[in-house]
Amino acid sequence: MRNIRLRLAYDGTHYHGFQRQDKAYGPTIQGTLESVWAKLVEEEVTLAMAGRTDAGVHASGQVVNYSTSARIPEEKIPKAFNSLLPKDIRVLEAECVADDFNSRWSARWKRYDYLIDNKPIPDTFQRLYAYHVPLPLNTDHMQQAAIYLEGCHNFKTFAAAGGDSKRFERTIYRCKVSREDKGMIRVTCIGDGFLYHMVRIIVGTLVDVGRGRILPGEIPDIIASQERRRARMVAPAHGLTLVHVNYTNESPSTVFEELF
Repeated sequence: MRNIRLRLAYDGTHYHGFQRQDKAYGPTIQGTLESVWAKLVEEEVTLAMAGRTDAGVHASGQVVNYSTSARIPEEKIPKAFNSLLPKDIRVLEAECVADDFNSRWSARWKRYDYLIDNKPIPDTFQRLYAYHVPLPLNTDHMQQAAIYLEGCHNFKTFAAAGGDSKRFERTIYRCKVSREDKGMIRVTCIGDGFLYHMVRIIVGTLVDVGRGRILPGEIPDIIASQERRRARMVAPAHGLTLVHVNYTNESPSTVFEELF
């Protein structure tokens, strides 16, 4: 048996999240990948995933792994997968890893990016990948608020109901708000782990800061309250992308120096 690790990119628009679901709910990324592998080598496998992305969430650097007895060389696995996968899912690379590697539990940290379209009229070509907020947003205030989120905190305030986490302490190494070209705002969150809907709740809170509904200096009190109602809105799923999962001792500031 070999333990194979894949790095994936996918457009989550037409999928009911990553994790396999009952067919009645619609297709999933995991279900699609496992089905394609079964067609390729007549073997059923179960994929482990680094991040259980929700319906509509995208990825440019998702990581999965699975055990297989198939003899197909790992360098040929991406081409084999991509020959049968729908065009909105791509296997970017494959490698054989140690037996004890698990894409979720072996991860050291992850990077998520959230894109906000802050123009009065939404960009037609970004409508599936950016949350349209037509009202002006003060990104300086949003960045001031984001800094308060960095560090190790109990993030229960930013955890949606329905998650399976028993503890709520997480460390955010970087939370950055940057205004880009063509009216786009990018929120980047890098951390050792994230709670259910945590990034989307963070973004919703930062949007409220940008609109003047919350002052940047209120964020520490909002975190300390551990009351979900204090963080308000959950930003829509389609603006979120899982960008990178790291398994080495490299620090985020080394891998993404431009963000620090």
